Amino acid sequence: MFTDPQSVTIAPASAVSLPRTSSGESTGQFTTADGNIAISVAHANGKRVRRTIKIVHRKVTPDPLFPSQNTPYSMSFYMVVDVPPVGYSVAEQKAVIDGFLANLQATSGANITKYLGGEN
Repeated sequence: MFTDPQSVTIAPASAVSLPRTSSGESTGQFTTADGNIAISVAHANGKRVRRTIKIVHRKVTPDPLFPSQNTPYSMSFYMVVDVPPVGYSVAEQKAVIDGFLANLQATSGANITKYLGGEN
């Protein structure tokens, strides 16, 4: 079980606390007091095991077409691990994920920046 509360730092702000706001069989959610940041974790077992973790970030900012009006916006980031029920240990799964994340974060996140810019 993930510890309660979770913490996330979204630059340039400092770390924010996300207390557990729901818990169920194979699921959990952590949300800031204002509801603007939420982390959810879910696991589904079937022919394959699917593990999903997601962060949702919400903000209100001036509408670019109507600057005098504030508009709510949100974005999400998901990470999904899809594995067979047998054949990969947790350590092997972690090694694949660690390698992939290192690739994305290398050189100050160059590949993340390329990805977000639409490059392939």
